[in-house]
Amino acid sequence: PKPKPKPKPKPKPKPKPAPLPNAPVDRWGWPVKGRIARAYAEDVHKGIDLIGSRGDPVRASAAGVVVYAGTGVTGYGALIIVKHNDTYLSAYGHNDALLAAEGEPVSAGTLIARMGSSGTDSVKLHFEIRRNGRPINPATLLPSR
Repeated sequence: PKPKPKPKPKPKPKPKPAPLPNAPVDRWGWPVKGRIARAYAEDVHKGIDLIGSRGDPVRASAAGVVVYAGTGVTGYGALIIVKHNDTYLSAYGHNDALLAAEGEPVSAGTLIARMGSSGTDSVKLHFEIRRNGRPINPATLLPSR
């Protein structure tokens, strides 16, 4: 009788990112060095626009996991969304280059994109923080400078 072939080992499943702690984000950082060109306005402008130069580094405002990186959200150009915990998300829009991938964990200050003008008429970063899915004024959480 012929020997039975050994069964092929099943591929190991890809590790899932560690669950995010439900603790609040204790400190937020500015994603870019530029000044605010357009302020948050409830129901009118859901974040703040920060000016800078094409290619300037865009950094994660707080630790989390990238849950979206792409161009499929109308009005945001090349967009990255970071989930910080079950309560907070931050969004970084109008980039020229996306440097972080979906599912990638990031620390506060991690380079995630390069500033640009995708989906808009001028070089800027559109930055939003959402609490429980609702936009809030990022300037209320960012350190004064």
